[in-house]
Amino acid sequence: MTTSLRIVIADDEPRTRDYLWQSLERLGHHVAAAARTGRELIEQCHTHQPDLIISDIKMPDMDGIEAAAQIYRTGAIPVILISAFHDVELIERASRNHILAYLVKPVKETDLAPAIAVACQRFTEFEALRQEAADAKQALEDRKVIERAKGILMKRTGLPEPDAFRRLQKLASSKSHRLIEIAQSIVTAEEAVASETE
Repeated sequence: MTTSLRIVIADDEPRTRDYLWQSLERLGHHVAAAARTGRELIEQCHTHQPDLIISDIKMPDMDGIEAAAQIYRTGAIPVILISAFHDVELIERASRNHILAYLVKPVKETDLAPAIAVACQRFTEFEALRQEAADAKQALEDRKVIERAKGILMKRTGLPEPDAFRRLQKLASSKSHRLIEIAQSIVTAEEAVASETE
């Protein structure tokens, strides 16, 4: 059984909205809001911060794919799209815009549970990869700052590279700070001195 999720649904057809709402509640989920248009979907997601979005593609004012892309810019939320059209072009466009599952109308309740499970699983995997990439990027940025701080120590003290690095490590240890924090403070101090002498 999937964990109970807070879900925002969107469809311009009242009958489909009601059907989705009832089906999701029967599956043990909480429907936080139901939107009729793409813009309303964006507003409802901003208000309710759902765990999942289930949206029709074709809606007045803005389609579900565009609405999902706009929502994704402010916060990552898994999205399942539903459509009356089995359109290859739409599916390709959806897959480029963070859509994690796609259902063709009429949606059966028996299709909803596996689609939700797949979307949530994929989302968890994508988020882990995204975090890994962010961590790698941060590690690279930290490394650059540490290298600069080491270079400053070598220039100021005449220490060889291994000794300058050990000095940084010793400073970090004695002050109970992370190495990057000590390195950043050395770089900042050097920049302040340099700006005064300009």
